[in-house]
Amino acid sequence: MSTVVLVAALVAAGLIAGLFYAYACSVMPGLARGDDKTFVEGMRGINVAILNPVFMLTFLGAPVLAGGAVFLDTGARPWVIAGFAFLVAMLVITGVVNVPLNNALDAGGDDYAAVRAQFEAVWVRWNVVRAVVSTAGFGCLVAAVLTRRG
Repeated sequence: MSTVVLVAALVAAGLIAGLFYAYACSVMPGLARGDDKTFVEGMRGINVAILNPVFMLTFLGAPVLAGGAVFLDTGARPWVIAGFAFLVAMLVITGVVNVPLNNALDAGGDDYAAVRAQFEAVWVRWNVVRAVVSTAGFGCLVAAVLTRRG
């Protein structure tokens, strides 16, 4: 059972790290090429679309599964604890920075230039931090799997 939980945490962490990486490498640079209205309306649409069961399963599942693996997998515990800590940090960053910015973007009205100016640079910067932190969590869980096997 511990192997299943650890591998499930690893897969979920990889998916969520990949999502934030894709935002950093393609989604946000692509939106940045548009005018203010395109940027703001595009992000508003993305923020609605991403709140779905598949995203939530991986976004919340990665740290929950890693937390479970801490108690189930004593052989690789230091790596699992580190992976869990990085994934919790990803949740905290999202909840403290990115979600409030998303909410402000949604409530910002139709002055697209002003809304974008308040949102873009800060959101992009913290998304890169999320990408790095979640990738570190993924890497730690990879190390846990490799350590377990030997």
